[in-house]
Amino acid sequence: MCLTCPGIEKTIENSSRPVQIAPGLAVGGADVVLMAGPCAVESYEQTRAIAEALHQLGIRVIRGGAFKPRTSPDSFQGLGLDGLKILRAVADEFGLTVITEALGVRHVELVAEYADVIQIGSRNMQHYPLLWEVGQADKPVVLKRGFMSTVSEWLSAAEHISRRGNDEIILCERGIRTFEPSTRNTLDTNAIALVKQTSPYPVIGDPSHATGHADLVIPAARAAVAAGADGLLVEVHPEPRAALSDADQALPLEALPELHKQIGRIAAALGRSLV
Repeated sequence: MCLTCPGIEKTIENSSRPVQIAPGLAVGGADVVLMAGPCAVESYEQTRAIAEALHQLGIRVIRGGAFKPRTSPDSFQGLGLDGLKILRAVADEFGLTVITEALGVRHVELVAEYADVIQIGSRNMQHYPLLWEVGQADKPVVLKRGFMSTVSEWLSAAEHISRRGNDEIILCERGIRTFEPSTRNTLDTNAIALVKQTSPYPVIGDPSHATGHADLVIPAARAAVAAGADGLLVEVHPEPRAALSDADQALPLEALPELHKQIGRIAAALGRSLV
């Protein structure tokens, strides 16, 4: 598609259908939606501190892992049901929307009880029984791109969900594995722009997993929004050095206002506003 052709801005803007994730809050419309929270829910105190910081900035979505798919079995695997209960409690206190991951088919019903949005992680993008199960759930789904998956495979995974009856799908570009070892992954901004033009689904970016370095999260977030992302999924922590998972990529809470300010400026330059 020619990016200099007349009307291209309208084509990109109208390519996806907004997904309602809470009353008065949709992903894929005129606004850019910022979603932030810990990689893993570690305690009530940690999660509440984050929720309060989000609320103060007007950020309406908290993300956090209760079930954690870790490469090493010796790594922190999450608090499970207790983590879900903590997320729901702090979200209700501050009026936030909850997004969290379901690792397997047996987790979907439980996660749906506590969360507003179900996340399918990168490692599970082609876990077809899980895709079928969330396809029958009455909840929006964030589908992360597999870290070694093509855009075509990613969109096909989304169709597995859609064909089971759930079309409330948000795609998430979280970086892919390349030959470059300097960062955890490579943020594919090309893919963000492409799926905005060729699929009916909104797309968000995950600059935390894409970079693996806290000091690169804000620049990568700017790039994702500039490429057309409808939102961002960002990891934050009150004490990143003490984080039980993905400590290197967690933004400190005090960096949230700067992230919010810079993303707001990029969104405004594109004629959008930041939730």
